[in-house]
Amino acid sequence: MPHIGGHVPTAEPSDWVLRWAGLVGRGPLLDLACGGGRHARLFASRGLEVVAVDRDEQALPGNIRFVQADLEDGSPWPFAGQRFAAIVVANYLHRPLFPHLLGSLDVGGVLIYETFMLGNEKFGRPSNPEFLLRPGELLQGFGALDIAGFEQGRVERPKPAMIQRLCALRDAAERIRIAP
Repeated sequence: MPHIGGHVPTAEPSDWVLRWAGLVGRGPLLDLACGGGRHARLFASRGLEVVAVDRDEQALPGNIRFVQADLEDGSPWPFAGQRFAAIVVANYLHRPLFPHLLGSLDVGGVLIYETFMLGNEKFGRPSNPEFLLRPGELLQGFGALDIAGFEQGRVERPKPAMIQRLCALRDAAERIRIAP
């Protein structure tokens, strides 16, 4: 799974993932399209069981289970029947996976999703609408979950871009804390 549109991955965890990481108290955690494994490493360093999947082989620490799979080639979902306490997706979009993500999120599980949206073409790659979310699309795709946070718009870090972000929980609204 390449990071869409040739976006240059960073070694630092996403600010959005860091913001919601405190909701993830148990594993296993799935880092989808993990790239270099920045989020897998973050959660593994906290003692969680982590599964990282990517199309390209990655050199990840031994405490992270790596699965090499192309999730876009029509092969079956490699995690059928498995449940994850958390799923993290950053800088990746393949809409046919939305139902698999919903089906793989355990009760009380946390989904943290962040990727590019329409308007990003003004800033460079990705610019293909196939790889850009429409306004509110993550809310539509994951509206069956309890929404903890949603944002869409322009960011400046790690580079100027148009981003859409969602953090949602399955049947765990009582764990969502609203800041005063």
